[in-house]
Amino acid sequence: MQILARSDHPIRRRIAMTTSAPIRLRVFSLNCWGIRYLSKNCRERFVLIGDLLTQEQLDLALLQEVWCEKDFLFLKKKLGSVYPFSHYFKSGFIGSGLAVFSRHRIHDAFLYRYSLNGYPYMAQHGDWFGGKAVGKVLLNISGLNVHVFVTHLHAEYCREKDSYLPHRVVQAWELHQFIRHTSAGADVVILGGDLNMHPDDLGTRLLRNYTGLLDSFSEAANFEGCEEGFTHISENPFTHSDGLVPFGGGVRIDYILFKGSGEVDVSCESLCTTKGPVPGLPFPYSDHEALTAEFLFTPTKKGNGCKEREFGCIPDKLPELVNTVNEARTEVKVGLHCSERMRHTAARTGIMGLVLLVLELAIAAVPLFALGAEQPFPKASFYLLGALCFAVLLSTLMLYIFYSMEVKALQGTEDQMRLALSSLQERIKEYPKALSSDHLRNSLDSKDSVHLKQES
Repeated sequence: MQILARSDHPIRRRIAMTTSAPIRLRVFSLNCWGIRYLSKNCRERFVLIGDLLTQEQLDLALLQEVWCEKDFLFLKKKLGSVYPFSHYFKSGFIGSGLAVFSRHRIHDAFLYRYSLNGYPYMAQHGDWFGGKAVGKVLLNISGLNVHVFVTHLHAEYCREKDSYLPHRVVQAWELHQFIRHTSAGADVVILGGDLNMHPDDLGTRLLRNYTGLLDSFSEAANFEGCEEGFTHISENPFTHSDGLVPFGGGVRIDYILFKGSGEVDVSCESLCTTKGPVPGLPFPYSDHEALTAEFLFTPTKKGNGCKEREFGCIPDKLPELVNTVNEARTEVKVGLHCSERMRHTAARTGIMGLVLLVLELAIAAVPLFALGAEQPFPKASFYLLGALCFAVLLSTLMLYIFYSMEVKALQGTEDQMRLALSSLQERIKEYPKALSSDHLRNSLDSKDSVHLKQES
């Protein structure tokens, strides 16, 4: 019986035939700021977003902060004729806010929820209730396996005193791990979303250096839109412009990242952003600007997603990656120290509440053992103090449990980083040997070729 080689397999031949010509893919990403009853002009803006997506005739739309499922269903109905395939990722108390609309069939979908996402008592920020996560959908476009990720990381509310930085670093670490471990067989990888990090921030560098993902803004052949690719600008009436003044009136925190593989070369032909209000209206689509990237997939045997990039980092950038992981590990350790301190504070406060509660119970038992004795305190004050002690005990218990979970998540991430650093340092030691052997092999090949020429 004749066994077909992998390259001769009929399915492989069919895929190669369907991907022989370059393929164009247009990807859209927008943080919709869709908090019903709180976000300004929320319903009107979703109508406008639907009109924009219908008009643009894109291949893929990656949306964040679609917090209400009714808004997703509205868009699904409105866009059904243009984008017949869609998926809404559900997570947390109010949802993940992540949604995908596609012209191509979605074959599979998966959601990974980040282990750390803010604090429940910081209700004014609301990140903890949102269940921040990364969603993944699998597409097959002309025989190519395209892995698409959409995410939304924890917001940065104060850059000078960013108490959420360790959480965002952990989220970036988990995001890169999720992408690396689930896209090994991908021909093309695309990540879109609101990372809430500047291009040179620690989490962005960690994500890009480890996964090999390229920034569409840096790689685009043509760009049109806000200056420096800003997606959060002071001209937007929904933003607090005071916080953007130190950054020149805008920041770039929304991204479309991509990479190819050994089979497919991916290039970003163009990138554009919206800018300020919708034409003819006094308000924009959202408090963020939308991104639209056009990619060109070209089948090749030496794509820009080489094997080294598939597994992490090209050898020349290993030292830079080691420094980045070391920096991230330091930040996680700082967060771990703060979390342990808060857990100890919660434990001490809980013990004090327990002692007061036991003391009150002892005072309440006095009339039972001393016949005829009356309660030494007014009943109303006594019951109020007891309720207060019980509330302190219960709240500190919940905080202790939460901080214990945070400590374990930070410890787990720090352990993973330590293992990763050990592996990277080992690769750095092996790289010069591999480089010298390749150099020796090349020199021998060149000598053989010269010798053959002389003989001929």
